[in-house]
Amino acid sequence: MTHVLTRRAALLAVGAALAGGAALSLAPATEAKSGKPLINQIGGGGYAIKGFDPVAYFTVGKPAKGSAEFTSEYKGAKWKFASAENKALFDADPAKYEPAYGGYCAYGVAQGALVKIEGDSWAIRDGKLYLNYDRNIQKRWAKRPASYIKTANTKWPKLVGNR
Repeated sequence: MTHVLTRRAALLAVGAALAGGAALSLAPATEAKSGKPLINQIGGGGYAIKGFDPVAYFTVGKPAKGSAEFTSEYKGAKWKFASAENKALFDADPAKYEPAYGGYCAYGVAQGALVKIEGDSWAIRDGKLYLNYDRNIQKRWAKRPASYIKTANTKWPKLVGNR
């Protein structure tokens, strides 16, 4: 009986907080079937893609560390940006700047794994940002990117639980 009352009290508290406009801090967005985060936050101190600005890859053609001064939330993850302008671009069209495979290593996804990235190991292909584990993996990925992308595209839904 105590368990039911405790659970009911917790549900009432959540409902009251939402009704009052309070923001609740929940775990990163996950796919219900797998429980794995959709956005790579490995080694990022709570930020997506290790705190790198996803827009900078497109606008200045190189990685840039984001600032806690310019942040947004998207798909249950916090994102950092190097400038207010980059934040505004992302906020206007996050899907345009979101890295492929939630920012997990593109080569790793092709191999069937969700692994970390290094911000300086990247490529843009057909308007999409691909990140990789490190420079050695980036070199390997760069030899056959179309093949790895094709393979990763088939493995990504299964990795996050959308079979």
